[in-house]
Amino acid sequence: MNPISDAAGPVREVHAIPLWLLREYLEELGGEAHSDTVVVGDGWQVVLTKLPPKEVGSLRVGQVEVVFHGEPAAIQALQKRFYLKTMRAGA
Repeated sequence: MNPISDAAGPVREVHAIPLWLLREYLEELGGEAHSDTVVVGDGWQVVLTKLPPKEVGSLRVGQVEVVFHGEPAAIQALQKRFYLKTMRAGA
């Protein structure tokens, strides 16, 4: 399934940002969508999985699992830029 590595790399859960928008962020960071849930870039691949919403009392927040695969240096650089996008609404 994974052309870069069969082993899962760092995993992150993202709350309150829909899967389609996370995929768009990854495309803006140099990736190419190979499906609705897989984005591949230079030395990295990310697999997105929609999870059940997190519920606290009456509050429901969507969440997506983000699994990074690939070369450690490429993943580290991508994660820094991805984190900024998710913290600053795509900036």
